[in-house]
Amino acid sequence: DSWEEPMTGSLPAPFIRKDAYSGAGMGEVSATSTIEELLVDDVGCAVEIAENRNKAGTHVVCTLGPSSRTVEQISELLAAGMSVARFNFSHGDHEYHSETLANLRQASAETGIMCAVLLDTKGPEVRTGFLETPKVKYEAGTTVTLTADYDVVGNATQLALSYPRLAESLIPGNRILMADGTLMMEVQAVNCEAGTVECEVLNTAEIGERKNCNLPGVIVDLPTITPKDEADILWGIENQVDFLAVSFVRTGGDVRNVRKFMGKKGKYIQVISKVENQQGLAEIN
Repeated sequence: DSWEEPMTGSLPAPFIRKDAYSGAGMGEVSATSTIEELLVDDVGCAVEIAENRNKAGTHVVCTLGPSSRTVEQISELLAAGMSVARFNFSHGDHEYHSETLANLRQASAETGIMCAVLLDTKGPEVRTGFLETPKVKYEAGTTVTLTADYDVVGNATQLALSYPRLAESLIPGNRILMADGTLMMEVQAVNCEAGTVECEVLNTAEIGERKNCNLPGVIVDLPTITPKDEADILWGIENQVDFLAVSFVRTGGDVRNVRKFMGKKGKYIQVISKVENQQGLAEIN
């Protein structure tokens, strides 16, 4: 079983689809042509294609979600050129991802096309809190009090953030970007004792609940892998994923901590560091 160990070596037969080789000098190739059949047409060309697919410098990574997780849908993705399947652990539970993985492996077995598995962790993150209404409009020039008390329900004058050290980490002049930058605020004053931050709204915008929040230039005091991430990584080790994409990596020590957590059982998994803030960019070496 090729899934017992990390996937290496030649691609299994049947080979891939016909249109991947059009113009390759091999004549007519059917969707179910095997390596042996291709070798009859052109030994050198068939071997070169097999080697090139294994050693390709660029690979297509596809996220498998609700609209792309059946065996049939995954088979179509494989035929179209997917070589890495991304599992986004920001959504779905282990049962959901196990079902998707089983479908991927069935599709790979049926098509004969190998595909690597990438587990993308949710990672530590700062999010806005719940609101009194589904959405709230914040007007430019107004003042909003941000609080680290996540039980506070937000409105046009107050908003909770899921970061316990909010006041300790920020200083006047820092900017806060919410909902992928849709809403921008600038820190005016901090109250460490109360855990609150007074901000001026820089642009008029409407946002909903639990939106992502970025603090440019601020060293955020959060663990690289959360308890949820640890449970997800153990799932990945058990299910023999090939790659682990670690979200919000900031330092080399973060990567070493992930390796230490995975231990010997996860030593075969390749770690991808997702650099998503200024600290990570500054520490990239």
